[in-house]
This record gives sequence, structure tokens and C-alpha cells, in this order.
Amino acid sequence: MASDKVVETVIVGNYVEMETEQGKPKSVKSKMSSLFWHGGSVYDAWFSCASNQVAQVLLTLPYSFSQLGLLSGILFQLFYGLLGSWTAYLISALYVEYRTRKEREKADFRNHVIQWFEVLDGLLGKHWRNVGLAFNCTFLLFGSVIQLIACASNIYYINDNLDKRTWTYIFGACCATTVFVPSFHNYRIWSFLGLLMTTYTAWYLTIASLLHGQVEGVKHSGPTKMVLYFTGATNILYTFGGHAVTVEIMHAMWKPQKFKAIYLLATLYVLTLTLPSATAVYWAFGDMLLNHANAFSLLPRSPFRDMAVVLMLIHQFITFGFACTPLYFVWEKAIGLHECKSMCKRAAARLPVVVPIWFLAIIFPFFGPINSTVGSLLVSFTVYIIPALAHIFTFRSSAARENAVDQPPKFVGRWVGAYAINMFVVGWVLVVGFGFGGWASLTNFIHQIDTFGLFTKCYQCPPPTLPPLSPHPLLNVTASAPLQHPRHGLHNP
Repeated sequence: MASDKVVETVIVGNYVEMETEQGKPKSVKSKMSSLFWHGGSVYDAWFSCASNQVAQVLLTLPYSFSQLGLLSGILFQLFYGLLGSWTAYLISALYVEYRTRKEREKADFRNHVIQWFEVLDGLLGKHWRNVGLAFNCTFLLFGSVIQLIACASNIYYINDNLDKRTWTYIFGACCATTVFVPSFHNYRIWSFLGLLMTTYTAWYLTIASLLHGQVEGVKHSGPTKMVLYFTGATNILYTFGGHAVTVEIMHAMWKPQKFKAIYLLATLYVLTLTLPSATAVYWAFGDMLLNHANAFSLLPRSPFRDMAVVLMLIHQFITFGFACTPLYFVWEKAIGLHECKSMCKRAAARLPVVVPIWFLAIIFPFFGPINSTVGSLLVSFTVYIIPALAHIFTFRSSAARENAVDQPPKFVGRWVGAYAINMFVVGWVLVVGFGFGGWASLTNFIHQIDTFGLFTKCYQCPPPTLPPLSPHPLLNVTASAPLQHPRHGLHNP
């Protein structure tokens, strides 16, 4: 017990000093900076987790319900929400363990942001580090791509004078400004506003769908095919797999050991947004959602819908920053600029990270199907399988378990219960998430490429309505029919 108290002092030590420095501003400017810009409290962490967890995926969950059916959709949300909260707890326990060991060695993290691959390196060695780094960076890369695709998809419902590819160019340039945000400390006001924006959008979807009522002849036939079923399930796996940035959020806290239940509490709030909105939209439109991955596309245009679209655009900009900031850190460390005090130099060095994201968003503009593909191939390992296995191997010896900074909760059965849950997580996600989900989502994704092609100019846009041409006065030849477009959103192979 004595050693545990020493450990707690070590963990909190540096952060107490930093909190004191930031907690007593000397000028109005520093007071404003502390209020809006420089956060590190438990509340900041909760807002960051909740805001980051539900972004554009809010608009694709009704699409997933049409693939899964209502009952499966609800059950999968509850199940993966619980599973995600458990693995977020595992990541937090491993972070605290790593940080404690390093600070016993007098390591100073004042100008260094700890990341997940460094935790794996310190606890399990370079091979774990390399695997964790590869999966984490690839997931965050495509997570940023998805936010960029979502921006273009959403703005099109307000202004269709430009195609979605052009909007992707524009928003890629806008999102590049996130290079000027130093770290997760500085997302205080943005996290708060982001959660308000998704809350408005979720309840707009719910209320607007209920007021709209069911469309004539509505059908709720899902699930109909295994491909669609597991594609929908992996989109929900992706929804509750937003804790790839857990370590960076924890490191931004003044007292990281208080993170334990934050992700669970954030998930509970997110469920109050996702369940009513997805249920209401699916109730109103049913199988029509199979061809409309974005819920905005089925609701009639109104000032309320336009407001929701604008708020989601701003929120996706924020979420782009959340996903991309860890990539900025990795790049800074690779080129030796991470501890540079000049933010201008760091911002300039970060810009190359945005270029491949921009490019990939133009190649694969498949809003909806790309979520499931990323969920099955990347999220399954990054935030479910690897954390569960890392926890098992870190504490495989009795000495490691006895000296662990964070002991598993009594209600899960301590170490035996934690080991059993971890093995279940690994088995379930490997078979259902990666196996069946990977097969289904890749089949669907490849079909999108076959149907629309890479670099498609306007994915799932309605075909242009051409005015009929009058008959030629001399030849009496009528105009030919417009060119046939692929069936939009089709994903039944």
C-alpha cells in the first residue's frame, strides 16, 4: 500500500505543478486563454471523448439500421458501447502504468506528449510498438479522410452548385489549419461546442423524422443479406472505436488517473443521441436508407436542416483535428521537431501530413461504406484486439499484477475476470469484427469502386435533370434519353 501511495504521488506530481501555474493567471489575456483554450480537467476529457466519439457517423447509423434491422441495430450499439468502454479503460490503465514506471526513472514529459505506441514500447518492447504504430497511424489517417469526405457530402445538401470532389478540395484546405492547434489541451472550447453541435443534429434528425412521418409504402425488411448485416455491424464497431486518441486525451489531463470511467460516461451520453436518431430515421424511411448513406439526403430542406448541416460541418472540422493531431505528433517526433517551442515551425512541419489525407479523400469518396471498411480492418485491431492483448501480456506475471498501479475493479472479478473479458474481446472482434465484418465491408467497398469508380466526381449525387429538347424542325428527330447513371448507393453485389 505504501508503494501505491508513492506511485500516486509520482503520477500527479508534474501535473499539480502545471495546474498551479495555469490556475493562477496574472492577466486578462491569460485568464481568457485558460477559460477557452487551455484545458486539462476531468470535464475537458469528458467533452473531448463524447465529442470525438460521435461525429459524421451519426448520419450513417440509420443506414446501418436499414442493413441490420431495428433490434440488431439497438443491441449492437449497446454491446459495442460497452466493449469500447472496457478497452478504453484498458488503455488508460496501461498509460498510467507506463507513465509511473518512466517517472520513477525521472523522465520529464513537460514538452513531450506520450502516445499509444510509446506505451506499448515501454511496456512490451519494439515489436509491439511497431504493430501499434502501424495500426494506430493508419486508422487515424483514414479517420481524418472520413471527416473530409463527410464535409463534402454534407455541404452538397446546402449548395449543389459544386460537385462533392470540388468541395473536398475546399475543405481539405480549411482542415489544414488544424496544424496550428498545439495539442489536446487546446481543444477545450472546441470540444464543448462540438458536443452541442452533435446534440442539436441528433435531436433534429429525431424530431424531423417523427414530424415527417413514414413514407408511403415504407418497408423495414432488414436484415436481408449477410453482407449487409455485417457491414452495418462494423459501422457500429467503428462508431464506438473512437478511443484511438485516448492516450493523448489522458496526457492532456492535469490528473490522468481520474480518466478511468470518463469514456464509459461519455458513451452513455452518446447513446442518448445515437439510439433515438437512428431509430426515428429508420422508422420514417425504412429500406430507402439502403441507397442513402447520409440521413440528410432523405429529409426535406428547411432552415433547421441547413443549421444541422452547418453545425456538422464545423464539428467535422473539429473531429478532423482530433484524428490528425496524433499524426502530427508522430511526424514531429520522426523529424525531431516535437519539442520545438516555435509553433510556427511545428505548423509548417505538420503540413505534409494533410496531403495524403486530402488525396485519399478524393480517391475513395464513398461516404458510409468506407466507415465499415475502416472499422473492420483497422478499428478492430487498433482499439479492441491490441489493447486487450497488451493488457494480458503486460500483467501476465504475478509480480506485475501485484505491483500494478491500477488494479481491475472488483465487480469484474479482479484479474481473473479481466483476463476472461479480454479473451472474449479478442475472440469476438477477431471473428465477428475482423473476419465476417472484413469480408462484408470489403465486398461492399469493392462494389462501390466497380459501380462508381475511383476519383468519382460526385458520389451518390442525383443524376442531372436535363430539359427535353424540342424536335428538330427539319429532320423531326427527338432528343435522345439522358445517359444512365449507376444506381446510387447500390451495394447489393
